[in-house]
Order: sequence, then structure tokens, then C-alpha cells
Amino acid sequence: MSIHQSSNIKRITTHILQEMKMRGEKISMLTAYDFSMAGIIDAAGIDIILVGDSASNVMAGHETTLPITLDQMIYHATSVVRAVKRAFVVVDIPFGSYQGNSSEALRSAIRIMKESGAHAVKVEGGAEIKESVSRILSAGVPVMGHLGLTPQSIYKFGTYTVRAKEEAEAKKLLEDAKLLEECGCFAIVLEKIPARLAKKVAAAVDIPVIGIGAGPDVDGQVLVVHDMLGITQEFKPRFLRQYADLQATMTKAVEDYIKDVKDRNFPNEGESY
Repeated sequence: MSIHQSSNIKRITTHILQEMKMRGEKISMLTAYDFSMAGIIDAAGIDIILVGDSASNVMAGHETTLPITLDQMIYHATSVVRAVKRAFVVVDIPFGSYQGNSSEALRSAIRIMKESGAHAVKVEGGAEIKESVSRILSAGVPVMGHLGLTPQSIYKFGTYTVRAKEEAEAKKLLEDAKLLEECGCFAIVLEKIPARLAKKVAAAVDIPVIGIGAGPDVDGQVLVVHDMLGITQEFKPRFLRQYADLQATMTKAVEDYIKDVKDRNFPNEGESY
């Protein structure tokens, strides 16, 4: 099915995403954090918009995803949902709002769904957060899992390098993926793991597997929109393909504006009342 046919679908749902996996149609996913950007991405025909806790980095300038709060995530999610007509909107539950306490996990998920109008939540981890995942799902909230490099655990890992290269970690990741499917997750993100392992995981579960730095043999791909558009230039991992250089375009536009103001070329007669 082409992107134009896909765009005739009124609203992407978990059921439609499942059908896409079954017929071998790749799923496209990008992050968004505000109304204007979400509207552009949605109108272009994206399948899933992730309101990622990466907002902590690209919107707020933090070094990690850890500082962003539940209230801030809901603010970003609400802004995105207002713009979206077709895409399926998933929101990260931020660090400290679901780990180790399934009651808090449920409260966090319900707040996100009620206050933002989003369609699903995403959590990082496998067996260690099983209880929280089950509790959220029991309330009817769709959950997307996230395995591999889990940025909320960066201080545990101590590095952003590729995960699951060793056999024991690869085995646990595959088991965690199956566990998340058994719990009832509708999809899983795999971040920065060997392509061969990602292919194995995608084949082992019936739910869609979305990759970021996980090779081509998964059911879809996700990137951070600021990285993909070249708004941020500092972050250039191997898995990132930059589709535009908006930083250069925007810098030139601002410089041209400044020059026109200084040279008294803006506003001109036609731009005045």
C-alpha cells in the first residue's frame, strides 16, 4: 500500500499497525514535541508520532532524558495531539514515573491519556518492569515497549554504545521481547542493537518491532525529528540519516533578517500599513 493510499485512512490504530506488520508494510515513526512540527509530520503521512522524553535533550537542552517531568511530557503531548489528524500518538512515560511502583505507573499512564488525549504510552525495560506494564494494560492503556539501549538507564550502562552484543544480554533481550508481547504490548522499539539480533526479535514476536539503529530487518524505523532534519548537528551516530540541513537554512534566514533590519530594508513600503 502506498503512502497516498495510507493517508486515506482516517486514523492509525494499533490494529492497523498490526495489519501493516502482517502484510510486510514498513511502519514510519518520528518524534514531535510541539503543535507546528507535529502538524507538518502528520500531514506528510507519518504512521506513528512519538512524543519522546528526548524532549529533555532537544527542547530543554539537558544532557540526558532523566530530568524531564511527567507534567512536562503531558504539556508536549497535549501540544502534539492538537495538531494530529491521522498518526498514532505514543508518549514516553518519563524516568521515575513507573519504575518499581506499578501503582505510580498506572497513575502516570492514566494522567497522560486523560490530560493529553494521546493514544498510547511507551516504557523502557523488560522483566524488571513487567508488573508496571501489566498494571497499565489492565486499565486498557496501550503500551509500547522499548529494549536495547534504554536512555533512561544511561547511568547504569555508563555509555551509549551498542547493546546486546554479548550472548547473555542478547538472550535476555529476546526473552524480554517475548515477555512484553505476552503481557499485551502492541509494539516494541529496539534501540542500538546488532541488526542480526533485531531481525531475530522481529521474527520471534507477532507484534510490530520498530528500530532505531537496529538495522533494516525490523517492521519499521524511528528517528528523532531534530536529528533527521539537521536542526541539531552535534549528534551524528551511524544510524542517523540526515534528510535536510535546516540548521544552515534557518541560520541564513536569521542572518538575512538581521541584515535587512540593520540596512533598513525591512519593513518596506509594501510591508507597512
